[in-house]
Amino acid sequence: MLLASFALGLGLVLLVWSADRFVDGAAATARHYGMPARLVGMVIVGFGTSAPELVVSALAAWEGSPGIALGNAYGSNIANIALILGVTAVISPIAVHSQVLRRELPILTAITALAAWQVWNGAITRLDALILLAVFAGVMGWMISQGLRKTEDALDREVEEQLAGEHLSTRQALFWTFAGLVLLILSSRLLVWGAVEIAHGLGVSDLIIGLTIVALGTSLPELASSIVAARKNEHDLALGNIIGSNLFNTLAVVGIAGVISPMAVEPEVFSRDILTMSALTLSLFFMGRGFAGRPGRISQVDGFLLLLAYLAYTAYLLTEFLGG
Repeated sequence: MLLASFALGLGLVLLVWSADRFVDGAAATARHYGMPARLVGMVIVGFGTSAPELVVSALAAWEGSPGIALGNAYGSNIANIALILGVTAVISPIAVHSQVLRRELPILTAITALAAWQVWNGAITRLDALILLAVFAGVMGWMISQGLRKTEDALDREVEEQLAGEHLSTRQALFWTFAGLVLLILSSRLLVWGAVEIAHGLGVSDLIIGLTIVALGTSLPELASSIVAARKNEHDLALGNIIGSNLFNTLAVVGIAGVISPMAVEPEVFSRDILTMSALTLSLFFMGRGFAGRPGRISQVDGFLLLLAYLAYTAYLLTEFLGG
């Protein structure tokens, strides 16, 4: 158990560090080769911060731990909205100016409904996984078309400001993209082994470990990038990180894990985790879109409520964790 705990801790530290280097390298590489700032923000930064979830869930599915694969993806989505946006809004209320992000919110809501429908019957089949990947390809195509548009959007300026702080040469950018990806894979392997061993040692399900320790650990890159963005008043970038990450987790992470190994889904995944994720996504939709003349905004009060929701959800999971 001691060795497994050490492996889990070391895996998490290396995972966060390598994910940061991978995203920095990939974003700098994309800019060196002329990719528009908006496309870098929507695709590279938004999806790149979910690289830990992808690698961890794929390895977990490959090694026969579907609970960690699903718990990591759905638990990360819950943490992204309730914990990360909650903390970010408490630090600095999030005003949503980007029209691109307002168009992404209903897409995220519809995809969350698709995930709920798939999980409702108690399994993620290979066909379900292929459907998720097909939808992901469609969303990617739409995002690329949005990113290539010449119209001005609030997201463009914030991405430009973030990228202005990066001074990697093309060679350095390519090196950190490759090295970050290799370290992501190695650290994910260490993390998954440690998490499985701890789950078995404590007699709790892989799912609970995936929803708590693993999900929180793989969400740390989003937490770091969103807090930095909030402190710089880059509100659209902070929200864009979360929307992009949740789209990627729901479609690509679960889709790839399901193609590798179709997964039986425990009933509580729908009744507890999917319903929590759906309620949070709907809340984000109404806060971010704005209605009845109210602009899209996540206030400090909203942030505190999101944090309370995350604490309540985690406390409920811990009662099951402690109950074995």
